[in-house]
Amino acid sequence: MLRRPRAEVPVPVPPARRPSRRRAWLGAAYAAPTALVVTLLFLVPLGLVVWMSLHHWPLLGEPEFNAPANYTAMTGDALVRSAVWFTLKYTVVVTVLLFMLAFGLALLVQRARPGAGFFRTAFFLPAAVGFASASLLFLGLLSDEIGPVNDALAATGLLDGYVSWTSGSANTALGSAILLVLWRFAGFNMLILLTGLQAIPLEVYEAARMDGAGRLQIFRRITLPLMRPTIALVLTLMVTGSLLAFDQFWILTRGGPDNSTTSLVMVIYRAAFIDLDLGSAAAVSVALLGVLVLVSLVQLGVLRRRSRQESA
Repeated sequence: MLRRPRAEVPVPVPPARRPSRRRAWLGAAYAAPTALVVTLLFLVPLGLVVWMSLHHWPLLGEPEFNAPANYTAMTGDALVRSAVWFTLKYTVVVTVLLFMLAFGLALLVQRARPGAGFFRTAFFLPAAVGFASASLLFLGLLSDEIGPVNDALAATGLLDGYVSWTSGSANTALGSAILLVLWRFAGFNMLILLTGLQAIPLEVYEAARMDGAGRLQIFRRITLPLMRPTIALVLTLMVTGSLLAFDQFWILTRGGPDNSTTSLVMVIYRAAFIDLDLGSAAAVSVALLGVLVLVSLVQLGVLRRRSRQESA
């Protein structure tokens, strides 16, 4: 006799287990130290700065609520307006020059060739020097009294007399600060860009060469698109660091001559510790923080949009 095949009984699938309370509490315990540090060292100070910006807050005395006087006063302050213009100009110039120099150095030492390790180390060495120490070093080198730069240029016939590089004129003071920043940060950004370059598979370059692509085509069609996340990171660091510039101008130029090299952070420092007006300093700090957040969001938005277009 032929037996009828038995009907297969579907085996019930157990529902996915929800994470137990123990695992949830364990995850919260792991995240608690980081959340505590962020709260104490970032959120609480940020809230305090915003609260201070809404008050007339002298260093000694009782604060008085005066919102939005501290913010409206910024628009009529000539020093703030000149500092905003100078900071933006400095940011654009430094970002362009520093990126070009760092990317050029990264391309120069990208391949493993004799002496590449030595040059990588040599280019990165200035990053090991503290920024304040580097500013003092350049202040001594460019000094018109004891600095060797004037003597060396005069000995070679490139300079007739002595030039006050840090306080003679607005152009020489700005140029001295830019030279310091290029020397100090080119190697650091070179290392980040070099990491992105070395992450590109060599097979991609070999396939492009087999298809007859030249060096310029490979750079435009392969290197730049694959380097976009690294470039976005480097540009964000450069723009943020330039907008927050303080050490090089405070040590090299003291904001001179005639406040021509006064940055926004120097305005905050003067308002807080020279004029003893913490409310005005907090208002400028909040405004600067808003600009930094906006710049970062724009850069990340452009990066994500291009990534979606390429994936599509």
